[in-house]
Amino acid sequence: MSLDSEAGPSPPCSRDWFFPSPTFIHAPAASKTLTNPRRFSTASRISKSFISASRSPKPSPVNSFSTSTSSPRRDTKYAGIRRRVVFDRPTERLQKPDGLDNVSGTQSENVPDACDGIAVGKASSKMRFIAYPTDRIKFRWQMAFSVALLIIAFSSLLQKNLSFHSQVNDLRDQVVNLNMKLRACTLLDSMDDINSIPQQSDQLHNKSLKNSALIVSLALLSIPILVLKYVDYVSNSRRSTDNILEEVSLHKQLAYRVDVFLSVHPYAKPLALLVATLLLICLGGLALFGVTDDNLADCLWLSWTYVADSGNHANSEGMGPRLVSVSISFGGMLIFAMMLGLVSDSISEKLDSLRKGRSEVVEQNHTLILGWSDKLGSLLNQLSIANESLGGGIIVVMAERDKEEMELDIGKMEFDFKGTSVICRSGSPLILADLKKVSVSKARAIIILAEDGNADQSDARALRTVLSLTGVKEGLRGHIVVELSDLDNEVLVKLVGGDLVETVVAHDVIGRLMIQCARQPGLAQIWEDILGFENCEFYIKRWPQLDGMAFEDVLISFPDAIPCGIKAASHGGKIILNPDDSYILQEGDEVLVIAEDDDSYSPTTVPMVNEASLIHIYRPERKPMKILLCGWRRDIDDMIVVLDAFLAPESELWMFNEVAEKEREKKLIDGGLDVNRLVNISLVNREGNAVIRRHLESLPLESFDSILILADESVEDSAIQADSRSLATLLLIRDIQAKRLPYRETMVQQVYRGSFSQGSWIGEMQQASDKTVIISEILDPRTKNLLSMSKISDYVLSNELVSMALAMVAEDRQINDVLEELFAEEGNEMHIRQADLYLREGEELSFYEIVLRARQRREIVIGYRLGNTERAVINPPAKNEQRKWSIADVFVVIAEKE
Repeated sequence: MSLDSEAGPSPPCSRDWFFPSPTFIHAPAASKTLTNPRRFSTASRISKSFISASRSPKPSPVNSFSTSTSSPRRDTKYAGIRRRVVFDRPTERLQKPDGLDNVSGTQSENVPDACDGIAVGKASSKMRFIAYPTDRIKFRWQMAFSVALLIIAFSSLLQKNLSFHSQVNDLRDQVVNLNMKLRACTLLDSMDDINSIPQQSDQLHNKSLKNSALIVSLALLSIPILVLKYVDYVSNSRRSTDNILEEVSLHKQLAYRVDVFLSVHPYAKPLALLVATLLLICLGGLALFGVTDDNLADCLWLSWTYVADSGNHANSEGMGPRLVSVSISFGGMLIFAMMLGLVSDSISEKLDSLRKGRSEVVEQNHTLILGWSDKLGSLLNQLSIANESLGGGIIVVMAERDKEEMELDIGKMEFDFKGTSVICRSGSPLILADLKKVSVSKARAIIILAEDGNADQSDARALRTVLSLTGVKEGLRGHIVVELSDLDNEVLVKLVGGDLVETVVAHDVIGRLMIQCARQPGLAQIWEDILGFENCEFYIKRWPQLDGMAFEDVLISFPDAIPCGIKAASHGGKIILNPDDSYILQEGDEVLVIAEDDDSYSPTTVPMVNEASLIHIYRPERKPMKILLCGWRRDIDDMIVVLDAFLAPESELWMFNEVAEKEREKKLIDGGLDVNRLVNISLVNREGNAVIRRHLESLPLESFDSILILADESVEDSAIQADSRSLATLLLIRDIQAKRLPYRETMVQQVYRGSFSQGSWIGEMQQASDKTVIISEILDPRTKNLLSMSKISDYVLSNELVSMALAMVAEDRQINDVLEELFAEEGNEMHIRQADLYLREGEELSFYEIVLRARQRREIVIGYRLGNTERAVINPPAKNEQRKWSIADVFVVIAEKE
């Protein structure tokens, strides 16, 4: 607090207060002596002694107090006094400036830097009092006023001192508090110093540990480099010390071991990548632990982040951490690149395996087809039709072809699979691993297709495949259906396969069908309907409600099927075709029927059927036939034997092919045929090319009852070439026949023969076909469809019938025994009978009545063909319905061979 406001204004300290006279002011001496009036102190003696007594450490309040003693109000009062003194005694005032000057100069020298205006005032007043007694009163007033001012100043200083004292006490309290805090801080610092001693030792230990970790990481990182660099040197030194000449260096041995490890173990590459990643994380963690202040666990985690994301090292600070983090990130990029390569290779290998059909088939109760041939399309079609009633099935095809090619060829097949899925796999049926890949042990049927080409090689491969199948450790749930090319190899295959094997000899089936069709035109269509699953086929099933019933009653107990035989349990499960009417069904016997599907028929109560007397009981006599065989095939000796069994005595068999007669006889003898032992036929050999017209014109083509055009052995390896040759032969024969027929006869034969005109060459060939039956063997089903539409051949037999037989035997192996008997030279076979053997013209009979009439001849009627239709009806509906029949109608029956 300033004292100037409390003390009030004081007169200024100047020379005018001591010397008010104007003359003095204007005197030269005065002007000379008062050149520096500021040397006088501005403070009074009283205030000076008070300041020294109070010992205040701050002189600033005193100075302010002294300065505040001068006031304009004081200047006004003393100004009037100076005027009165100046004008009363001017002479005396002229003598006193020197003394005053001396006094003032002395005082200014003794008390420097202080205001002595009050002392000077007293001296001047005393001199005036002595000189002038009348001024004593005025001096007293001045003294009183000065004392009052001193008192006021003292009180002000006292108050200021008290305030300073209180401030000092406050400051002392603050100092005490600060000292206490300082002591507390000093105590804490001493405790920290005590605690810092073990921490410093721990830091020293951690520092040494971090240095060790850094050294270890660098050493471990440099070991592989040193090994790779000096492995050859170590190998050479060992070889020189041991005096052993090693053929392979250590470097190559290590490379070989690594190669074997990666090749043998399936998970070697991912394992190696995992080990490399862990090593990188561990080495990186140790290096970071050596260059940073973090603990080992945090350094390992930080190392993993650098490996997983190479951008994390951007936050590193310091040269050491940055170098280590960049190294770890670089290693992480390499690991990531290797991982991408490994994953990409694995995905590519998996997709390539799926694309090439190397994956395992996880199926059961499926049909397995081993091999690939031109019969596969027809076989798949028949199996798909057979599985239609079950909602579809699974067919697995395995062949030594690319999976994509097989799927592409199957996709081009023009038929509906009817819900059946076809799975293709690439592999060899001779390798057990490939067989297990297609779940061979869980298949319900296994079909082995014969290869296109040489028959002996095809059968040899089929034999090896059967050996592979019998070697499956898990065993086989289903049976094996083997397609063979040569009948002579059937015995060997059955010997190897045992009871698991069912054989279908393709050439033998087609040959027997051709012979039957040559003897009975129209029979090929019957066989196509029965063998295929599109219409009616053979089924065997057990019906307990029929036990104790005679077979004659069983014949008319199925309104939707036709019974053909019995699987007798008393005969060891042997199938008996066309049994006697007196045969009584026993417990365990099964009934063989011809029906549309296995679930489309069931027995009912025996209907009431009128028994009609049989008109003709005699059997038609066999007439000699003249048959021409165009071409040569490897099993032609078997066909000659079958023809000799079927044909009537004095029949002729003409053989026209390019094989020389001497060589022809040799081949027949090598095949086991003795020409001298033929009973019913005589052989006539002609040599020539069947596709050359002049060679064909040398033959009496118009005189043959039947002509069989075979797929020649020289071109049987190529189905297209063989079909082209057969087609050319067929067209040439029909054209030659048409030219040789009399014109009048051709005119008479112009009836319901398609839409071709008489003058067209196809029309002439159709008219010529009424005179002679031509049966063509066509391997490609597409060619067969074209010939069937043109109707220039009676019928075309192709590999499609073989595929039908394979599919039927695959679905039920028992049917193979039925087919073998129907194709054999002895036993029962299919016949086409004229209607006049069972009825009169215009007679109304039900189909059941005709069946009973046929039983008197021990024949089973399975269908009919009306005179005004081209196709036969097998297993007709409404069997108990009356209808009018004609003599032009024919019936299809199963009867014993004539």
